[in-house]
Amino acid sequence: MVFGKKNYILLAISVGIIILGLLLMSGGGSADSTEFTAEIFSTRRIVVAPIVTLIGFLLIIYAIMAKPKNPDKGKEKDSNTTPQNK
Repeated sequence: MVFGKKNYILLAISVGIIILGLLLMSGGGSADSTEFTAEIFSTRRIVVAPIVTLIGFLLIIYAIMAKPKNPDKGKEKDSNTTPQNK
């Protein structure tokens, strides 16, 4: 298996964080398109949401790059070695 259980869990968490960041960016539009509302320039939409989304993308990169622990690797090494008689 290419990914381990840890990788899949980290991927799911990071996708959730990205969705949260995108939800934080949304909303705040006015009912009238000709009317200006300063709510679109709130700190939540300009600062917090992009940082949350960036953290989610960085976590996805880590989840893809992290090597899963392979408990069978040590067993393969021992089974391939044979004692030499001298």
